[in-house]
Amino acid sequence: MIDSHCHFDFPPFAGDPESYLAQAGQAGVSHIVIPSVGARNWQPIQTLCARTASPAQPALFYALGMHPYFASEHDADTLNQLESRLKKVSQETGNRCVAVGECGLDFAIPNADRQQQKGWLIRQLELANQFNLPVILHCRKAFPELMQCLKPCPPIRGGVYHAFSGSLQQASQLLDLGIKIGVGGTITYRRANKTRTTMTQLPLDAMLLETDAPDMPLAGYQGEPNQPDRVALVLAALAELRSESLAALAAATSKNAEVLFALPSQT
Repeated sequence: MIDSHCHFDFPPFAGDPESYLAQAGQAGVSHIVIPSVGARNWQPIQTLCARTASPAQPALFYALGMHPYFASEHDADTLNQLESRLKKVSQETGNRCVAVGECGLDFAIPNADRQQQKGWLIRQLELANQFNLPVILHCRKAFPELMQCLKPCPPIRGGVYHAFSGSLQQASQLLDLGIKIGVGGTITYRRANKTRTTMTQLPLDAMLLETDAPDMPLAGYQGEPNQPDRVALVLAALAELRSESLAALAAATSKNAEVLFALPSQT
């Protein structure tokens, strides 16, 4: 399995990465993609992903971007810094930067500067195309505006809409633009009828598994930090909803992530 979205540089993982990586490896997690939130953690996640890992642990990869929730931490120069860093890592041997992100729109933030967020997103979409990378998208209460930004500047390498909880119609709009669907802990809650129903109708090549750890706790684990090994529980919940076997879903979602992020194959 591949956890396509895990903030592994956040607490509690930062204090004991080896233990959590061992748990994830034992659960069958082969790769973890770590999205950044802004300039403050670009270097830490690069350093984390450059570590020498045990063969029994998941391989770590990262994305560079400006998360809209942390808009107060960004300024006009952050985009220039992002472009410079993307250029630098693209020239490095063994580069583990596999996407631009986490980027997007978050209008649930009080007093959100919507125009500023849209401008930053459009520029990050342009950078993704400039450096031939997919995007990792975040969106809260801004789906129409997100589509308005994506349509004039669709990501050439595609992307993933992280933590999807919408309708089949919304998912279809994303798929038409080459954006895959991030399947996370929402589907473990039986009350999430709309999202669970949507997951039964998506094509097999549309889905990636994710935890968003330490956020988005799964049903039964409310109040606890989420963990990357629990991607296995997301997979199990997906298998309950669909006709394919657990093994078939694991293989398909992993292949989808491998292709999107150009990850080394598990086989």
